[in-house]
Amino acid sequence: MNKKDIKFLRVNYLRGPNIWTYRPVLEAWVDIGELEDHPSNTLPGFYERLTAWLPGLIEHRCGVGERGGFLLRLREGTWAGHILEHIAIELQNLAGMKVGFGKARSTNVRGVYKVAVRARNEQVGRAALDAARELVLAAIEDRPFDVQATVTHLRDMVDDHHLGPSTACIVDAAAERRIPSIRLTTGNLVQLGYGACQRRIWTAETDRTSAIAESISGDKDLTKSLLTSCGVPVPEGEIVDSPTAAWEAAQDIGLPVVVKPSDGNHGRGVSIELSSQADIEAAYLLAEQEGSEVIVERFVRGDEHRLLVVGNRMVAAARGETAWVSGDGKSTIAELIESQLNTDPRRGTTEDFPLNKIMLEQDPAVVLELERQELKPDAVPVAGQKVLIQRNGNVALDVTNLVHPDVAEAVALAARVVGLDIAGIDVVAEDISKPLEAQGGAIVEVNAGPGLLMHLKPAGGEPRPVGRAIVDHLFPQDEPGRIPIVGITGTRGTTLVARLVAWLLRLAGKHVGLACRDGLYLDQRQVERGNCATWEAGQRLLINRAVEAAVFQNGAETILAEGLAYDRCQVGVVTDVNGAETLCQYYIEDPEQLFNVMRTQVDVVLGDGAAVLNAEDPLVVRMAELCDGEVVFFGHDAAVEAIVEHRAKGGRAVFLSGQQVILATGAEESVLASLADFPLVKAGGSADRTATVLAAVGATWALGIAPDLICAGIENFEFDPSPPGTSATAGRPRKTQ
Repeated sequence: MNKKDIKFLRVNYLRGPNIWTYRPVLEAWVDIGELEDHPSNTLPGFYERLTAWLPGLIEHRCGVGERGGFLLRLREGTWAGHILEHIAIELQNLAGMKVGFGKARSTNVRGVYKVAVRARNEQVGRAALDAARELVLAAIEDRPFDVQATVTHLRDMVDDHHLGPSTACIVDAAAERRIPSIRLTTGNLVQLGYGACQRRIWTAETDRTSAIAESISGDKDLTKSLLTSCGVPVPEGEIVDSPTAAWEAAQDIGLPVVVKPSDGNHGRGVSIELSSQADIEAAYLLAEQEGSEVIVERFVRGDEHRLLVVGNRMVAAARGETAWVSGDGKSTIAELIESQLNTDPRRGTTEDFPLNKIMLEQDPAVVLELERQELKPDAVPVAGQKVLIQRNGNVALDVTNLVHPDVAEAVALAARVVGLDIAGIDVVAEDISKPLEAQGGAIVEVNAGPGLLMHLKPAGGEPRPVGRAIVDHLFPQDEPGRIPIVGITGTRGTTLVARLVAWLLRLAGKHVGLACRDGLYLDQRQVERGNCATWEAGQRLLINRAVEAAVFQNGAETILAEGLAYDRCQVGVVTDVNGAETLCQYYIEDPEQLFNVMRTQVDVVLGDGAAVLNAEDPLVVRMAELCDGEVVFFGHDAAVEAIVEHRAKGGRAVFLSGQQVILATGAEESVLASLADFPLVKAGGSADRTATVLAAVGATWALGIAPDLICAGIENFEFDPSPPGTSATAGRPRKTQ
């Protein structure tokens, strides 16, 4: 290796909870070579170059725990792996992908580090890690590095790969309520919750959004007809099929009028307050390009408003403003648009901006508006002359607190009439704080899949928690979106524990998914053979709407290479901490290191869940203090120290008394059954087989399954010793090929 180089030995995306954190991370195995002998304080000019390129590093608290903590470490001397971690984090933050977690740990090989960095998106995370390496080396070697170009490239990747802002705000709101999410495509289709408790969203549409209602909302004439029948105020209008017919309809309705496409959206092709025949006929041609039919309707005087309805309740409102420029006697209108409007930092070309840039070549409605004023884009207004550029659009000023209750009720009714669970209702009114009828206001459109950015990042006023409103609509407060999940790790009998727990859950009336080394199962049907104790197989269960409970076998290698398939579980079972000798390729060489791997299963137990732990393995017993929920110990003997101490505190345990299986809560004991009643134990006849049964009993007892049902289920469990993975050593981590 060249002197002062950094080499990636392996970069792996851990997509679920892992040894580092609950969230997905990129884990890089990094060889820093000769840099092991050159910490940051020995590299001339390194600190100065790094902080000049990335001044935001001062916000990194690092292990010091205070602002500037990482810079302190840089000055005192730290190593390239640790520096790489912080640079990768900072580059993602600059690109708009906010992350904060990172760790760097040395291995038993000199100069080789494991570096873990939070990555919300794998592609962006990998690109940031690669760029971080190049930046660190450039700072070491005192050569140029284009930070801005790198950040721009990463930002483009974020736009291409990350969730859009509307979808992201819903997912973030779900995370605040600890409702899990799974991205189903590279786009914005996301599942919230697991299995039978899931809901699906696509931006601001949900699996409760009716396709019929969406079609109705796209037909503006039909929408108006339905709203009129229910007493909702709408402007009179008529569908026309030619410029001449548009002018005739306008005269019948009464000038001024609005001309718009019947099935357009986002205000495209809409022209308002038209009074002359020439303007109306030109507006017809504009609207015809944007929709299948053209509507002429009464012009309603006032400001345009967008009111968001979620679950029959108005949750946010925004008001629009017209856009003007002021002449200076020198600049053309096109130049004034650029200097006075498009320079507004709130304007942009992506969804991240509350206001759109005004692009003359892409918005013929602006050109038409200028023509109505007998102006062209290259005209030069005199100093002080006000020129109207845009009448509609720019709906981005929050007015939620001003909406009159009658208006809120009217828009909620409009959404119900159309049939939309989430709707953007366009209202024109001079004063949104007064009833519509009193001021001649009206509802002019009902939109499915409304944009949320105007409410999340208004150009003025208070942001509104619309993502939370949508999540609360999909998941009432007593619905966490979760199914019972049991995760099992260890090397002794874990496959058999998994199959037995799945069998007992099925007897309890659940449709059960099982992912283990024997295969992938839905109830008793094996849908895939071979080792399915993997992240991918587990995800297949979690996205299945029929699955009401799921059981997962997780070997140490799965945790190290992929992470867990689920974010949290109801019950986590750990049978033992053995097999470190098989994991040398992961730099795991002793039981203490393996403990940090296996504890992942306990770390993810929910607060109302339970860890079921082997009381006879000291390292497993240590995991009890890591559990957020209850602990249930299992063992062959009630006299085991961990069980005795646990029961003294009122805890639960499963153990043997002679040949009887005992369920104990504190000092209270009840007999579940005799081992002689369980053919499974007689078939195996080993202590490990008995421990397997005790673990399964503890797990299902923790799930609230009645002891009588547990007993009957184990008595009738059909055990076939021939399939691989059901022996006493089932579940031992396999070696990589």
